[in-house]
Amino acid sequence: MKATVFGGSGFLGSHLADALQKGGNKVVIFDRISSPYLQKEQEMIVGDILDREAVKMAVKDSDVVYNFAGIADLEKAKEDPVKTVETNILGNTIILDACREYNIKRFVFASSLYVYSKAGSFYRSSKQACELIIENYREDYGLPYTILRYGSLYGPRADENNFIYKILNQAIAQGKITRYGDGEELREYIHVEDAARFSVDILSKEFENEYVILTGHQQMKIRNLLTMIDEMLGNRLEIEYLPTKSNLHYNITQYSFSPKIAKKYIGKYYFDIGQGLLQCLEETYKKQHKYKEVSGLLMRDD
Repeated sequence: MKATVFGGSGFLGSHLADALQKGGNKVVIFDRISSPYLQKEQEMIVGDILDREAVKMAVKDSDVVYNFAGIADLEKAKEDPVKTVETNILGNTIILDACREYNIKRFVFASSLYVYSKAGSFYRSSKQACELIIENYREDYGLPYTILRYGSLYGPRADENNFIYKILNQAIAQGKITRYGDGEELREYIHVEDAARFSVDILSKEFENEYVILTGHQQMKIRNLLTMIDEMLGNRLEIEYLPTKSNLHYNITQYSFSPKIAKKYIGKYYFDIGQGLLQCLEETYKKQHKYKEVSGLLMRDD
């Protein structure tokens, strides 16, 4: 099977490309920048999802197309609503139309749990619009789809837009973590490698034309998450909670707006969050202290 992954150079997209390849599939990555994680067997196309001809060339001869491209940061989406609408909604529609033209067997879209919420501003509304347009393409053109609504992702390859990445960097560099909020907010964290693997599992027939929730297996208060990180680092952290006026994030539950109900997919095995955090801590420590791994040992790279 040939799969094209739009946004395949990014955090989740790069892990998805690897998971697809491990499953014996031919993988094409389409993104604005070349993937720093590109594998030898993967094909890279550098382009913009607003370029219709480039998108068509990437989709042609594919069996499955994933759209993980677009603006995913809530703050950036709020700062530039026009760009958010153009990139997330128009870009997704251009990909959809190419899939229609080339009779793609499955279109898979990365949505968010924020579609259930009043929080999330333009990011949320752009995802809601995309879901409705995907339904239109199914109804009018028979294009099969699966829509994935992800919880809070964490793990290797994250950047400064990822909450856990940011707080681990701050913890190691400054010996403290600052959280805007009271820490009572609930999240269902899912390791990015689990999310990528599950995003391949849903290509089975039972998930065709379905909405699927991919989150962690239990809710965790952010306060408890920060306490866990503090314990891992020897109870030496200063944890500071500051008031916030932001309404971009949900607190206890994302559920208020009710779009089409989704199934929640539970994998057979998954990362324990404690093990996942240790993996992230190791990666962060290596980056900050210029260490590399040699024969299972950490060696200073200088």
